[in-house]
Amino acid sequence: MTQLAVASPRFTRSASVDDVRIRPYGAHDEQRLLRMSRRLSRRSLYHRFFAGVPHLPDGYVRSLRTLDHWDREAIVAVLDGELIGVAEYIRDTARPCRADLAVLVADAWQRKGLARILVTCLGDLALRRRITAFRADLLLENGEALAALRTMWPAARPVWDGNTARFHLPLAPS
Repeated sequence: MTQLAVASPRFTRSASVDDVRIRPYGAHDEQRLLRMSRRLSRRSLYHRFFAGVPHLPDGYVRSLRTLDHWDREAIVAVLDGELIGVAEYIRDTARPCRADLAVLVADAWQRKGLARILVTCLGDLALRRRITAFRADLLLENGEALAALRTMWPAARPVWDGNTARFHLPLAPS
């Protein structure tokens, strides 16, 4: 996995994605994840979990304790010792060459390219683990995520189901 250079990061508005470190989620990250929850709006949480929740669901936090870093992987974006983003995949047991993709970025870091960096790094890991495509479900109202997905996979066409879109996203070798 590519590590982004870290000069002297500061958790301020002047920091950029160049100051962010990308690494696997570890057992010591749970408290950082809980603190990140305070930097997420209800809108961001709704877009990620498709439910109106006031903070990260306890079940989600617990589920990250059981990552095997092969069939289930999560990577994080870290700035000044704090999490500002998480991207994860869960391999499809019926079709092991596919995995479900999910991304969550702290509100202050949205629309700065951080999700793209996380997905690219996670995609590189997935390819090395014989995953050739991601599947992603997005809410129709999540225009920012839909636009970002379309820039990374311009040929991807969704299958619509009510207010959600499911995308098949092939991973190309780098």
